[in-house]
Amino acid sequence: MDLIRQACRVRHFSHRTEDAYCHWARQFIVYHGLRHPRDLGAPEVERFLTALAVDRHVSASTQNQALSALLFLYRSVLSAPLPQLSHVVRARTPARLPAVLSRSEVKAVLEHLDGTPRLVAALLYGSGMRLLECLELRVKDLDLGRQQITIRQGKGRKDRVTMLPATLIAALRHHLDEVRSLHARDLASGLGAVALPYALAAKLPGAATSWPWQFIFPAARICRNSRWGPPSRFHLHEISHPARRHKCRAPIRHRQTRQLSHLQAFIRDPLARGWLRHSDGAGIARTRRCEHDDDLYARAQSRRTRRTKPSRQAVGPGGC
Repeated sequence: MDLIRQACRVRHFSHRTEDAYCHWARQFIVYHGLRHPRDLGAPEVERFLTALAVDRHVSASTQNQALSALLFLYRSVLSAPLPQLSHVVRARTPARLPAVLSRSEVKAVLEHLDGTPRLVAALLYGSGMRLLECLELRVKDLDLGRQQITIRQGKGRKDRVTMLPATLIAALRHHLDEVRSLHARDLASGLGAVALPYALAAKLPGAATSWPWQFIFPAARICRNSRWGPPSRFHLHEISHPARRHKCRAPIRHRQTRQLSHLQAFIRDPLARGWLRHSDGAGIARTRRCEHDDDLYARAQSRRTRRTKPSRQAVGPGGC
């Protein structure tokens, strides 16, 4: 497990990818009676993938994730690539239509939430952010004057700028006052440091305790992670706090949207928001893919007209 985590961190994989690869490597070893992966080969890998699909009835995306983890294990960790695995068939993921709630249902969901979960859901709906991107926001990423939010290291490790709804500025100011009071109490007790990305703590020694680097949605308690070092107050967890403690009981038809952790599927979808603006009833979004990583400001502007190729003129016998 240590070798897998080291190989993932050298390649700057995300934390979720690292945990997923370690999980499937552990499942693979346990399935074959705690034998070392060096003693196993392509037949054992195919047998494990077959058991996932036949016995455990996992989805196609889960099966492909397990295959990618095992390929990474043999190629990058053990340096023993299996040539037979190149013929392994990847499961085909079916195309599914996302469910879109009506404007009345979205309003009902937001009305049945209160406190921090409601503010998070309203930001998701008004800015188009993903849930984890919203929870990882820091104070310096908010620009209340220009009404914009800077998202750092989003999906694909890309930065982008999105809009900040004007109706949430007052609520954000009140929320930031409470967070600043909490930060002041942490500093008075000798804590108040926050986890910083990469080696920024060595470059800026005082940034960990400064106000601009604090999370906008801090956790309720101070925790200690071996990866970050000293005890610090991390941001809200995307599963434990919103989903388990604040279940939504709004009268909606889609059961999967009753928890805040699943509201991202319909709240932040720009295509779904465009569908809701033109229809009061619930609909099904079109199957075309949305470019979520594009800047919302750029999408709000008028599209450039496509350049048409100049028509070729008739060429005479002399070629002129």
